[in-house]
Amino acid sequence: MNCISGSILLTCLFGCSACGAPTSETRSGSTGKTYAIHYTVTPDAATGSVAIVMDVQQSRGHLRELSFARSATAASDIEGDGELEVTADHVRWRPPRDGGQLRWRVTVPTRRTGGGYDAWLDDSWGIFRAEDIIPRAKSRTLKGATSNTTLAFDLPPGWSAVTEYFSRNNKFLVKIPDRRLDLPQGWIVIGNLGVRRETIAGVRVAIAAPVGQAVRRLDILALLNWTLPELMPMLAEPLRRLTIVSAGDPMWRGGLSAPGSMFIHAERPLISENATSTVLHEVVHIAFGIRARNGYDWITEGLAEYYSLELLRRGGAITERRYKAAAAGQIAWAETAGTLCGSRSSGATTALAVTLFAKLDREIRAVSNGASTLDDFVAAMIAADALLDLDTLAEIAADLLGQPSEVLRLDTMPGCHTFANVAIET
Repeated sequence: MNCISGSILLTCLFGCSACGAPTSETRSGSTGKTYAIHYTVTPDAATGSVAIVMDVQQSRGHLRELSFARSATAASDIEGDGELEVTADHVRWRPPRDGGQLRWRVTVPTRRTGGGYDAWLDDSWGIFRAEDIIPRAKSRTLKGATSNTTLAFDLPPGWSAVTEYFSRNNKFLVKIPDRRLDLPQGWIVIGNLGVRRETIAGVRVAIAAPVGQAVRRLDILALLNWTLPELMPMLAEPLRRLTIVSAGDPMWRGGLSAPGSMFIHAERPLISENATSTVLHEVVHIAFGIRARNGYDWITEGLAEYYSLELLRRGGAITERRYKAAAAGQIAWAETAGTLCGSRSSGATTALAVTLFAKLDREIRAVSNGASTLDDFVAAMIAADALLDLDTLAEIAADLLGQPSEVLRLDTMPGCHTFANVAIET
């Protein structure tokens, strides 16, 4: 047994499911060989940390190796059966042929720049993402081998856990489509919990929060009852599950999405005075699942904000008059934005993106004589399953319109540029 303590990058540990081997990509071509991975998470409130045991059960050495980059992280006390190799840049674990364990500890509380925590653990409750404690890794396996992965929690009396996954016999069954190595992801809440569940528009919704946190669980369900029926028809592959976790201070006073799940601060309004909704903004992120290249954060943020307004209007949660007032507010805010493209989308930049997508919707309707809308543009964007940038948007719009989009012309995009780094005057 080898043991390593200190800062080893477990943030790379469990997500990139390939390391140059074809067995790390997709499930296509699987020969049916499987091995079992079971994670046990044990919180330690006294130290604000969790101990994780990754137990691999296999025959014939199906899982040959896990590798991850080495860097500063909260993980410590790393031990592994079999071979554990550490270099200046990487860590590699080669479990025994018949299985073994990899063990580590992670300090959970993580403070965000500007205040508040996006991960927390004390003697009453904890909220964090699976990626925070079970980091991403590359794997090398026997050809065609796939994992059967489960997750369990060893909790104090009276505590329970809620994740985005279905549980059976106190084990959460982890399935990630199109991956051979199924690794837990998304938000987790543990503690003495209050949970409300409902099936809305075919989506199994769970709202979970520690007892005593003044979380408006039924209010959130009501908001989703208005809006999810409007969102689901837009998706070729509708959501099956949606888990929303919440708590008050010292958590960050905002909303954060992850695959199949999101966090929302207990005091965040479900609908703000400007008629936008943080809850729906994050739900749209989850439902669309689109990603943008560096510098094009405005695409994902603008669409999420645009549709948070649209869903409220379509579902009847706000009136047409209120919707128009909100749209006018976005236009006024957009005038304060200096550029569209940039490292992060500010509030003003997102408002500018909202106005752009509203113009694109009007253009699509006009050119198609009402046969198509921005919904069709978004459906094509989701189907493309690519990192988005302005070129990608222009191509999708041209395919939909049968001609180049006037709205997406480069000279209308302040601060943006093509891959050839052509400067655009603002």
